Amino acid sequence: MAALASSPDTGYEIARELRANCERPFEDARSMPPRVYTSDAFLALEQREIFSKEWLCVGRASALAKPGDYLTAQIDAQPIVVIRDEAGGLRAMSNVCLHRMSVLLEGRGNVRRIVCPYHAWNYALDGALAGAPMMERQPGFCKESYRLPSLRCETWQGWIYVTLNAVAPPVATQLAELTPLIEPYGMTDYVETFHEEHVWDTNWKILAENFMESYHLPMLHRATVGPHSRLEEMECPPGRAAFNYHWITKEASLPIGNAHPDNTRLQGHWRRTTALLAIYPTHLVTLTPGYFWYLLLQPRGVGQVQIRFGGGLSPEFINDPKAADYMATLKTLLDEVNAEDRRGVEAVFRGVHAPLAKPGNLSHLERPNYDFAHYVARRTAT
Repeated sequence: MAALASSPDTGYEIARELRANCERPFEDARSMPPRVYTSDAFLALEQREIFSKEWLCVGRASALAKPGDYLTAQIDAQPIVVIRDEAGGLRAMSNVCLHRMSVLLEGRGNVRRIVCPYHAWNYALDGALAGAPMMERQPGFCKESYRLPSLRCETWQGWIYVTLNAVAPPVATQLAELTPLIEPYGMTDYVETFHEEHVWDTNWKILAENFMESYHLPMLHRATVGPHSRLEEMECPPGRAAFNYHWITKEASLPIGNAHPDNTRLQGHWRRTTALLAIYPTHLVTLTPGYFWYLLLQPRGVGQVQIRFGGGLSPEFINDPKAADYMATLKTLLDEVNAEDRRGVEAVFRGVHAPLAKPGNLSHLERPNYDFAHYVARRTAT
């Protein structure tokens, strides 16, 4: 291992370069070194030390409302399924058949049983093998010995988190400092109204960093939200171990950006305040008094990221007669903003490959990026 770590082409050497970069105080902070975004070896280190050990958000619990409702995801090489069981609980399990190891379910949907598309072995909603065609002819086969391996699955503020790590502290414990900061919004009761999946040609960390900072809004989003962005009024407090955040207080350009008249939870300036939350490693949420939208990121190599993109409304706006119109207007805006962000982050990914590329100073509005770099450096330390 020592010989491997000494090579400049390994993830370990790049991790050391990142840690050295993070030793600067925030007043002299730099962006992360280019190889952090372009190295296959560093991504392998991230998969091993971050994705295989951390809690990862996979979606909203309200999206799995009925028994048999499911969603699928992947942690590194492990396909998983989260499903609402017959008793109404959420279960996370391996999404791989115990026969010839085919992936079982794709996307989202509802099933009465989990049926393998290859040989029709099928499983109950609790993961127990319920049927295996013609296997009774094999004397060594025992149906009762087969059950899909389970994963830890927890919910926080209406979000579903899963992990491969048997000893990771509970999600609520890791986010204990965040809960009181956003509790008045009542995010648990926000209702998801749309969900999409996309693949962009960039590194997952470039997209995460783009979400975390608002410094780019006036320029990159000059045709959409940029003119409404007052950088001088933005607050970027120091981040915490498991997350970073910043606030924007404004008169929203959309009615649902401010609190609904029926909202009695939020008072004063909080009725006009948007929270931007980056929950490490890949859960990104814009939370306003009237709506939310989110990104969930999954690397597909160093140069592609799979994005789960969704959003919805607060309870008061869901019950408003104009809810559908409000949501349609919001979705149009979000699609335009996403198109702008895609152009931006794909341009950065092309740029970090340049031989003359090097990290520049961060602005005071990029404090979340500084904290995120420290998180990645801590998790990839050896």
